Amino acid sequence: MHDWRRIFDQNLLVPPHPQRARQPAKESTAFHCVLKWLDGPQIKQGVLELLSEVGCHLRVSLFDVTYRHFFGRTWKSSSRPTEPLSRQPARIVFNEPLYFHTSLNHPHVVAVVEVVVEGRRRDGTLQTLSCGFGILRIFSPKPESPTSTSQDKRLRLYHGSPRALLHPLLQDPIEQNKHMTLIENCSLQYTLRPHPLLEPVFHLLPENLLVSGLQQIPGLLPAHGESGDALRKPRLQKSLTCYLDDVFFTLYPSLEKFEEELLELVISDRFREAGSPLDFGALEILERRLCVGVHNGLGFVQRPQVLVLVPELEVALTRSASFSRKVGSSSKASSGNQALVLRSRLRLPEMVRHPAFAIVFQLEYVFNSPSGADGNAASLTSLSSLACMHMVRWAVWNPSLEAISGRVMLPLQGGIQSNPSHCLVYKVPPASKSSEEVKQVESGTVQFQYLLSPEEHPDIPTGNASGPKAERRSFRKPPASPSNPPASPPQGLIAPQDSPVGPGLSLSQLAASPPSPAPRHRSAKPSSRPPGSPAPSLVPGEFPLEGRISHLEADLSQTALALGTSAADHLQELPFTPVHAPIIAGTQTRSSGGKLSRASLALLQSAGFPEILDANKQPAEAVSPTDPVKFSPQKEESDCLQGNEIVLQFLAFSRVPQDEQAAPWPQTVYFTFQFYRFPPETTPRLQLVELADAGKSGSASLSHILAQIQKDGSFDAGSPGFQRKYLVDPGFLRPGEQCWFARYLAMQTLQIDVWDGDSLLLVGSAAVQLKHLLRQGRPAVQVSHELEVVATEYEQDAMVVSGDVTRFGCVKPIDIRTVVKGQLHLTLANVGHLCEQRVGSPSSLPPSRSRVISNDGVSGFTGGSLLTPGVPRLKNVVQAQKLADVDSGLAALLFTPPRPGARGPLGVGQEGDAVRRRKLERMRAVRLRECGSEPGRRGLGALTQQSLHAQHTRDLQVIAAYRERTKAESIASALSMAITTQHTIHAALGAAEFFEFALRNPHNAQHTVTIEIDNPELSLILDSQEWRYFKDIADLHTPLEEDMFHLRGNLAPQLFLRPRETAHIPFKFQTFSVGPQATAQASAELRSEKDTDARSPRKSSTMPTKHAKVLFRAGSGKPLAVLCLTVELQPHVVDQVFRFYHPELTFLKKAIRLPPWHTLPGAPVGTSSEDPPLHVRCSDPNIICETQNMGPGEPRDVFLKVASGPSPEVKDFFVIIYVDRWLATPVQTWQVHLHSLQRVDVSCITGQRTRLALVLRGTQTVRRVQAFSSHPQELTTDPRGVFVLPPHGVQDLHVSVRPRRPGSRFVNLHLVDADAHQLVASWLLCLSCRPPLISKAFEIKLPAGGGRGANKRITYTNPYPSWRAYRLLSDHPHLLQFKEDAFQVGGGETYTIGLQFASRQRAGEEEILIYINDHEDKNEETFCVKVIYQ
Repeated sequence: MHDWRRIFDQNLLVPPHPQRARQPAKESTAFHCVLKWLDGPQIKQGVLELLSEVGCHLRVSLFDVTYRHFFGRTWKSSSRPTEPLSRQPARIVFNEPLYFHTSLNHPHVVAVVEVVVEGRRRDGTLQTLSCGFGILRIFSPKPESPTSTSQDKRLRLYHGSPRALLHPLLQDPIEQNKHMTLIENCSLQYTLRPHPLLEPVFHLLPENLLVSGLQQIPGLLPAHGESGDALRKPRLQKSLTCYLDDVFFTLYPSLEKFEEELLELVISDRFREAGSPLDFGALEILERRLCVGVHNGLGFVQRPQVLVLVPELEVALTRSASFSRKVGSSSKASSGNQALVLRSRLRLPEMVRHPAFAIVFQLEYVFNSPSGADGNAASLTSLSSLACMHMVRWAVWNPSLEAISGRVMLPLQGGIQSNPSHCLVYKVPPASKSSEEVKQVESGTVQFQYLLSPEEHPDIPTGNASGPKAERRSFRKPPASPSNPPASPPQGLIAPQDSPVGPGLSLSQLAASPPSPAPRHRSAKPSSRPPGSPAPSLVPGEFPLEGRISHLEADLSQTALALGTSAADHLQELPFTPVHAPIIAGTQTRSSGGKLSRASLALLQSAGFPEILDANKQPAEAVSPTDPVKFSPQKEESDCLQGNEIVLQFLAFSRVPQDEQAAPWPQTVYFTFQFYRFPPETTPRLQLVELADAGKSGSASLSHILAQIQKDGSFDAGSPGFQRKYLVDPGFLRPGEQCWFARYLAMQTLQIDVWDGDSLLLVGSAAVQLKHLLRQGRPAVQVSHELEVVATEYEQDAMVVSGDVTRFGCVKPIDIRTVVKGQLHLTLANVGHLCEQRVGSPSSLPPSRSRVISNDGVSGFTGGSLLTPGVPRLKNVVQAQKLADVDSGLAALLFTPPRPGARGPLGVGQEGDAVRRRKLERMRAVRLRECGSEPGRRGLGALTQQSLHAQHTRDLQVIAAYRERTKAESIASALSMAITTQHTIHAALGAAEFFEFALRNPHNAQHTVTIEIDNPELSLILDSQEWRYFKDIADLHTPLEEDMFHLRGNLAPQLFLRPRETAHIPFKFQTFSVGPQATAQASAELRSEKDTDARSPRKSSTMPTKHAKVLFRAGSGKPLAVLCLTVELQPHVVDQVFRFYHPELTFLKKAIRLPPWHTLPGAPVGTSSEDPPLHVRCSDPNIICETQNMGPGEPRDVFLKVASGPSPEVKDFFVIIYVDRWLATPVQTWQVHLHSLQRVDVSCITGQRTRLALVLRGTQTVRRVQAFSSHPQELTTDPRGVFVLPPHGVQDLHVSVRPRRPGSRFVNLHLVDADAHQLVASWLLCLSCRPPLISKAFEIKLPAGGGRGANKRITYTNPYPSWRAYRLLSDHPHLLQFKEDAFQVGGGETYTIGLQFASRQRAGEEEILIYINDHEDKNEETFCVKVIYQ
């Protein structure tokens, strides 16, 4: 016990920073560092004179540069005397090995080496002085070669102490900081290299613990030879199995009184924390749990097993003779003095006979607090208050080295002393004058019987063949699937009343989401918490359960039954978290921003791409994509070159090395994207032309350039690339839009989708930032990017759990695979041009971001005709106009025809009566003809004059009547224009545009004004806190009033105005609809060659202009003012694009996980004690989209539930995320594309061919078609190539599926017109692949590191009496090849199969399956070969 306590106290670790610990877990990497010697240490002569026995040693600590946080434990070397310093050059030799392993694989995680001099003063006290420190980079951004990592390196030292790294001025790179001063002629010689031999003992060494090779590690055998380095080639001690029976806990003074006091203290603690009283009956004990694990003083060897304890009285009621302790013996002390018992046997197979190996018992209580008095479940927003867990006691038992069996009673411990779980524990009874015997039982005791067996129990399955390394991974790293519990005791199937065994979660963990670390392990009494103690929780990286459900424990005791019958009317909903692997936002498409190498630039220049020139025919200035951009809106607005010609040049598309299962490289590609508010762009098909000199130049990234395809199918490699230009000038932009376009370039990321030009399948997506297109006064700029084209596959898991995602039900777990398909070489440019059409003066333009709109002195009527509203006049002269020319309604009523050459009436072609005019013309022609037959010309003139006079008379009468009828309406319209204020705002999707309207009461009487709004997207701000929030972010200092509006239910709000008073009325406009605008991606798969013609670069996208009208009506019903709002929608920023292919007419349920909130744009600077609540909105109201606040430190998921339509419908929508409660500014905007396809379910076996047929229906014409698959290695079609599809005919397409790995996933199948390159039909094949039955298993060991492989042979016997032909297949063809892929063997004969195993670089294990199929490609047998690469 003393050895364990000593080692435990000496190796307490400081956990990494919480933000670093929340990052996705990675494989831990082991390192071996040798600190060899120190050259030229700077030790002052005065120090040597004042101190005696002067020595020098090194200290090493791990440090996180990003968060300025030391973690782990400082390692100290042995001291070396300083006498050799008098020699020249001075050198102190250490030669000490240092070992550690960490999963924090980040360049900002470093090791800090400090040189310390120590000596004794004259009074005998020890004095230590720091003589400098160095920064040892563990992880480099660029991977080094294996040969260079083993070479000696020299570490430069700096003046000062490592404490200087905590100063905020020392930012990375620290070595280049001006505040760091190098020590001249002083360095440390060292070596640092990976140490894979340490991986089998990871379970004995905690992560981030620095240990010396000379240190004895519990569980390891001593080293061979005289070196004493036990970690260079570590060897494990032999383990034995420990069985624990009849485990029971006794608490002081009794179980009933102990739990009663515990509940009172927890309630009191909650009252102090929440400030509101809590009913005593509302808090109840849900479970009593026991966590048992083997601890070697450094950490738990395996994840502790979790079991349920029950009071002894309940055991007595369910079974009478299960325990050796008789019930009668315990009942003598009354029912209140009962114990907590364990109803099953414990098996711990990882025990080792070592003084530091001990068994740790931890007693935990789980409390459940219903929200209401009736005990119903709380709402989903208060899940964290439903259940909490407290550790109340713990104990450690260190068996003697000679012990085999016996009975043990241990005192329980508690209080503030350190414990293996590093959390606060419930208080112990106060110290008194009791004897030592009484003190041993005051905190409680645990009693049990034990048996230590060096061999496995004969009737217990071992289940431990995977070794310590596999056991370590099962609890150190979050598993991809629920881990299997250890083998059960030899009682066969466990009875319902037995306690479950193994690292599982009980019902309480299923029924509650994990709360914050502090309240979970908070002591029930405030006095028991030490000041300055860290927040108690699991040590990051120690045993993260990650909320995964690996085992459900069924408690059928009477307590559980009593709880279940309390709510007989309604089922109680459990706050259940969905079991799924969410999609991580930010990993779907990424912009590498990579800078092209000089070799790639030379290849691109020699390929003959067109050069980008400015207006003076000079080459555009080239900028680097890695250079920072300083955006100044004033520079953009004052630029004399107001025209911006945006150029996009697609240069090359190169392949990246992939495995053999990757899809074949496309021959042609095309791209889809949308720039600003131009129409969605779909480029023509471009041919991929391989460069002949790509390999010779040393540029591995550039392999294929793009060339345009002619109409005859040929391509010209002499004019490569594709170029698209967009002209953005004042003639294209609306008034006040120039600053919005500059803001778009500064913030937007252009999303580009890459499609296969032949199969019309999506190759991948890329994203590029447009901020480098800001010219900032320069004539022209260009930037070349090398973008990663990333493809994301969402694979469904085989396990399907029902439920609704919006109510925390279960959804289908998914697996996400992200693959880099290639490198897209793209050049962006912005060329400035002078424009004849200049933007007007700023005074003539409406301010684009004005916040206050006034109606005082603003009139929409400037005089003149009442029939010509809204026509601006440049002069104060009104010219008379004919009424027929200004009113189309009046012109249709007049009889007089217009004069030849006169301007026709407005709208007469649309609103006049054409039939009536035609009849009048025919009547006039008849009269003229009759008059023309009479002799003389005078009669004709008189008749014509008489007819015209009569028509004019009738026209004057019509005009007089028309004026009387429309006079009141025209005057009212003119008066309305006099009180109407016109205003234009620019709004984007999801962003709230805030403004105030200064309403003035023009009368000398008070009014109660009713505010009527005709657009639901424009609303009043009724909450004063919301109004204050918008005024703060707009920096507006107008008056703010509380309770400004009188609300009357669903009626319009009212405002009281005093005579001649002016009030500022707050409005906000916010839209979540994108209108009927089509996207390029939506129609990408249904493309046609005629759609790829060059569009006009000046054509604007049909972004709708919206209008809103606000009427301020007095109590009498007369309007006081009118606000007419014009909303010009602007393109919004898209941070992420998701594309899902889903079966038609089903529900898509997905969860998308957000990155840490403080990394989102728009988040406040600095850290906060808790994360802000998230809010989410969707552009489609028919889509369910929401998020839940899971408590501080928990990840944030956005849940989507979308109904897919019929095939081939594509549903596009946007998801907007906010971190402010008023939904003012989005921090993330996602665009989601959902493709609905015909679903075909296929159930198949891995390695065996499954055949099915799809029905093809011909169109109206004959087509030459070809079938393409997204996974051609697993799915083939017959016919393979191009075939003819007759018109209106029916034909079968035979599909063969032979999967290579088990699981459930989607495969896309396209039928494409080979001539028109149109999509004729598409299917989504849902594969459900199960593994085959393995008949034989083999094992082989091969050397790792790229050496030679091995040739082996196995035999196969034909079980049939006749000749048979067989085919051989492997699921890892790159690791295993056959000498013959097919063979024939006679009946009952044996055939020898030759195997050729290839080596691989990294060590590890791999299971390779060998499929033996018959002539129909059906699986006869499957062999499994386990290859161990050493």
